[in-house]
Amino acid sequence: MAVLSEEQTMLKDAARGWVAEYAPVSAFRKLRDAGETGTPAQYADMAQMGWTGIMIAEEQGGVGMGLTEMCLVLEEMGRQLVASPLWASALASATALRSLGTQDQQSTWLPKIADGSCVMTLALDEGAHHDIRDTAMTATPSAGGYTLTGTKTHVVEGMGADQLLVLARTSGTPGDADGLTLFLVPADQTDRKQLITLDKRDYARITLDAVEVLADAVIGEVGGAYAPMEQALDMARIGLAAEMLGLCNQAFDTTLDYLKQRKQFDTVLAQFQAIQHRMADLFCNMELVRSTVEHAARAVDAGADDAAEAAILAKSMANDFANLMTRQMVQLHGGIGMTDLHDAGLYLKRARALEALFGTTAWHNARFAQLHGY
Repeated sequence: MAVLSEEQTMLKDAARGWVAEYAPVSAFRKLRDAGETGTPAQYADMAQMGWTGIMIAEEQGGVGMGLTEMCLVLEEMGRQLVASPLWASALASATALRSLGTQDQQSTWLPKIADGSCVMTLALDEGAHHDIRDTAMTATPSAGGYTLTGTKTHVVEGMGADQLLVLARTSGTPGDADGLTLFLVPADQTDRKQLITLDKRDYARITLDAVEVLADAVIGEVGGAYAPMEQALDMARIGLAAEMLGLCNQAFDTTLDYLKQRKQFDTVLAQFQAIQHRMADLFCNMELVRSTVEHAARAVDAGADDAAEAAILAKSMANDFANLMTRQMVQLHGGIGMTDLHDAGLYLKRARALEALFGTTAWHNARFAQLHGY
């Protein structure tokens, strides 16, 4: 584990305490059972604590911290499966605006993200596999600006968002990196359909049927969104890896507590050497993932040349370990781990959803090879 500053330690402790008291996994279970995907009051609390402004400069209404600090919060939220738009709005969208937006656009929207009054999200993928180069949604010039036509699927926080950052193609064909442009579109101008997913979060299929936007809705350079968007997405992917790390940490702790209590053949399970070896392997793998996530966040904050490679490593390793740890959690809990009454299933389902979001391990491996000319 990396050495944290006093400020970072206070942030992490505050996040852990708030999540444990006000947003434990039992609270998520109640939301799921009620058919709800989030709690606005909880997000208002996060804004009041400054979490929504971590990635935003002080002069734009934020607290001027970095990705390392945001990952500390996301890790604690991952422990309890907290459902909120913090990652989608305060990290993914805020970073995209910082990377591509003009000064006026940043001054207009970043303070609203920072105070929680605006929930923004990215509308990127159009198929089952993540790759923004496959964008087929068209943006054709019109008298007042552009006309957007197409469908985005699996948009995180798609039903609850106020504003959408929509990636569309102003030139070229699907598969091209050139010709991609980012647009800011009010969510109420689109047709949104809620998706029923494994992890019971807010996802939507969003259709834009000849939606007209003004020229000032363009975020960044027309046709030049690919490179800065990938940089912004790498930061979002590291945030996902941090959430998975927290999820795995809690899955490990819950499983270890169970093994110390459950008896078989009049012996506590934790005393069996085979079980000890398995848990030791899981702990070593978890600490390895921790080091990659922490390194990736610090690499981004430092502007390191290898930040993209570090992001790929963090997301791919977190993907694999979250898959392994949640399967082991179910198995080591035996019969009760297979029931919906136990939290093991909730962790497994969330892990599978995060594993696919913004790139599977195979996709990241292929991207790493491409970066190195293979």
